[in-house]
Amino acid sequence: MSEQSRPASQMPFEPAPSTRQTVKFLTATTIGTVLLILSGLTLTGTVIALILATPLLVLFSPILVPAGITIFLAITGFVFSGGCGVAAILSLSWIYNYVTGKHPPGADQLDHARTKLADKARDMKERAREYGQYVQHKAQQATQETTQGSTAQNQTRATQGSATQRT
Repeated sequence: MSEQSRPASQMPFEPAPSTRQTVKFLTATTIGTVLLILSGLTLTGTVIALILATPLLVLFSPILVPAGITIFLAITGFVFSGGCGVAAILSLSWIYNYVTGKHPPGADQLDHARTKLADKARDMKERAREYGQYVQHKAQQATQETTQGSTAQNQTRATQGSATQRT
């Protein structure tokens, strides 16, 4: 059944807005309108000030631009220096808490990394020792072969030399 064919007594009841809702709506509308007007006035004032200041900015730009760059670099330096100071203080605080055993955030990861690094260093030390022994063994073999070979050559030369002397 459509709403037009229903009698007025069967129309769904819609309550009228309460006084509180009406006051909220009017307050929000008033504040929104005032803020919109202030925003427009601020934009207009900014544009007029920029139009009036443009000739001065053009005339003084050889002075203002380097001054602005200098001020920017100085402020950037101070902010960076302060940030480094804060980072140093936080780092030292973390180290102090770690050393005193207060278990700061990330201490578990540091301990895990330290043990992995120590294990890897121990493995590398063992490999270096084994490789050193291997190289030393090979060097001894090479010197023994060289001395045996030179002894055999000396004997051959001696035999040849005595044979030539006999003739």
